[in-house]
Amino acid sequence: MTGPVLVPVLLPCGLLTHAARGVKSARRMAHETPQSARRAELGAFLRAQRARLRPADVGLPEDCDPGLRRTPGLRREEVAQISGVSVTWYTWLEQGRNIAASEQVIAALARALRLGPDQRRHIRGLAGLPTAADETHTGDALPRLQRLVDAAAPSLASIYDRHFDYVVWNTPYQRLRHDPAMLPAGQRNLLWMMFSDAENRARMIRWEPAARAVLSQFRAAAGQRPHDPRFAALAAGLTEVSPEFRDWWAEYPIRDFRPATIAIDHPEIGRLDLEMFQLRPVEHPDMLMVLQVPQTTDDLQRVTSLLDGP
Repeated sequence: MTGPVLVPVLLPCGLLTHAARGVKSARRMAHETPQSARRAELGAFLRAQRARLRPADVGLPEDCDPGLRRTPGLRREEVAQISGVSVTWYTWLEQGRNIAASEQVIAALARALRLGPDQRRHIRGLAGLPTAADETHTGDALPRLQRLVDAAAPSLASIYDRHFDYVVWNTPYQRLRHDPAMLPAGQRNLLWMMFSDAENRARMIRWEPAARAVLSQFRAAAGQRPHDPRFAALAAGLTEVSPEFRDWWAEYPIRDFRPATIAIDHPEIGRLDLEMFQLRPVEHPDMLMVLQVPQTTDDLQRVTSLLDGP
């Protein structure tokens, strides 16, 4: 009895080459580290952005004979020239080699490649830089953010920037917790409210764990930007006015947000339990929205009665 006859299947040269490339790519991906994968993605992003531009887009003269330009878009040499980096270094960056890209270099490449805000955030992330390092311009966004927190009523809502400075807040927050407008301009900050406002501290039934949690999140944010003068100024000022802040800051506590419920003793409606939520607006990822939701139906009714009153 004879076995099955194996008939060789001849693949066209192009298909064979394509299959080989696919195997090679799969093997490369299997051995990639997260860092090397990010570097490779950065190279792909740079090549794509370079290909979409013409010399005239960046103020360079067009070739006399367009047929001489074999590269779609800009050449590597042209990007290097505009951004002020060496051709070799830029080539290595596109090739995904293990080299570091500083804030200044990435900013120069972003300008050279005419990147928009979304693309700038993307290239910063691919380069391993904080994606929220560019200042967020909130002036035009303030009415929209105010409408957002107002729509959260009767829940308490407030939005902070990366330094935990107040941006907007709603009436329930103002009536039940604190009115940030009463704080001096340089101290209109969640940490200043928590550690220096005696009325807020007296209202909170368990002030210490809540204050420690806020400080831990602030410490983590400040540690990511050690050269940020606003963080340094806040820490220095709070260290002078609050012994608790000074002692806990020195411990270097780091703790991300955890779901929690805080309790306050309001002078008009008594004890109130509020469930805490944190969210970030997609268009402003360096901002933080904090919701304090009445936990029970009774809590909600008492909040509503206070807000409906004079």
